[in-house]
Amino acid sequence: VQLQASGGGLVQAGGSLRLSCAASGHTFSNYAMGWFRQAPGKEREFVAAINWNGGSTYYADSVKGRFTISRDNAKNTVYLQMNSLKPEDTATYYCAMGFPLGLTNYMRAHEYAYWGQGTQVTVSS
Repeated sequence: VQLQASGGGLVQAGGSLRLSCAASGHTFSNYAMGWFRQAPGKEREFVAAINWNGGSTYYADSVKGRFTISRDNAKNTVYLQMNSLKPEDTATYYCAMGFPLGLTNYMRAHEYAYWGQGTQVTVSS
C-alpha cells in the first residue's frame, strides 16, 4: 500500500487549505481513513477520520467546525478541508489507512496499518 499526501503549504491565520491523500495497492473502499498531525516536539495526534463509505466521520475537538474530512472511493482519495486555520494547526499532517473498530479506536494511531509520508502545514499569525 502506498499513501501519497499532498496539499500542504504556508497560509495565513484564517486561511484555508485542502489536503489530499491518494492511495494505491489495496482496495481503498475497504478501509477507514484517518488524518493525524505532529508538531515539533509534540506527540502525533488525531485530527479526523472517516469510515469506509464516508457515512461516519470523527473529529478532534480542536478542529470540529473548521475541518472536514471526505473521501472519493472512485478516485482512491481522502481529503481534509481545513478552514479558519490557526497557528496552532501548524504541523506535519499524515494520512493513514486501517480497520479501526468502534468510535474510540478511530482516534488511535496504532489502529492504522498504513501511513503516508506527511505534508507540512504552516499557519502564520
